[in-house]
Amino acid sequence: MVSLTLKGIQDVHGFESRWKDFPAFIIGITREIWEDRGVARLHDYYAPDLIFRMASGIGQGNKHVIAATLATLAEFPDRELLAEDVIWCGTPEKGMLSSHRVYCQATHTGHGEFGAATGKPVCFRAIADCHARANRIDDEWLVRDRSAICTQLGLNPSDYARTLSKKPFTPDQDRPGPYTGKGNDHAAGQELSDTLTRMMSADITVVRDRYDRACSTHQPGGYSARSYAAVEKFWIGLRASFPSAEFQVDHQIGRDDNGLGRRAAVRWSLRGSHDGWGSYGPPTGAEVYIMGFTHVDFGPWGVRSEYTLFDEVAIWQQIFQHTG
Repeated sequence: MVSLTLKGIQDVHGFESRWKDFPAFIIGITREIWEDRGVARLHDYYAPDLIFRMASGIGQGNKHVIAATLATLAEFPDRELLAEDVIWCGTPEKGMLSSHRVYCQATHTGHGEFGAATGKPVCFRAIADCHARANRIDDEWLVRDRSAICTQLGLNPSDYARTLSKKPFTPDQDRPGPYTGKGNDHAAGQELSDTLTRMMSADITVVRDRYDRACSTHQPGGYSARSYAAVEKFWIGLRASFPSAEFQVDHQIGRDDNGLGRRAAVRWSLRGSHDGWGSYGPPTGAEVYIMGFTHVDFGPWGVRSEYTLFDEVAIWQQIFQHTG
């Protein structure tokens, strides 16, 4: 396992000495940009040719990120981004990849993506995979739980998706970025990748084999529950909607840190036809791409907590773009 202390190496590898480690860098710049209103620091912390992928679309350059950040702050000006975990790999010399899970709290007091201000509070999760070198992020994959936001604002996620004209992100839009790694070979990451692959191969027995009976699960739409049945229902419903789609592990990280224990982060994708009855209504034959993220904490009796996130609004968009 690579140990990392950024302090004292800033002259060689470009990171500021105030960051005691890589998670501190990721958490620190997130707070500085969003909560301390240092939006202009995106010129410093994000590379000018950054590739920025969200389920809702793709952009290039830090100017795109600045515009999107300002728009979100205008709609949710009191947004707080509470860091739940940063699961990372890599080295300062070659670059590092973080999978940063945040719990967001905000009030919808401005007009924007979700319509006229409602004054309603919202809570939702987001996960961002960011590649950083020399104090700058130059490659990013991000998903936020738009269906949870919709539900709390009184919107039906599928109805909201019908109002959107912009095409969601799909691999045919992608552009090559500087990060070409696949993570690390830590056993925790390999175990999570294998667990997800088995579930996507309809081997649902893996849940009771590898999950703690008292496990907590956190899913798109802001849904949280406990124990086997909730985990099984979620993954069965997803796979049943896209039974012939190709599942792929795109990136995996495992770690075992003092005070945090064994954790893993996997970014995965599901691509294929909406040709089954499951969580997304009657089959339509729509071609759908899902960019998914799963974080888990392991305990003595298996997976203690699972956080899986993807953008359900983007799924509905692709279905409706096919059906008209």
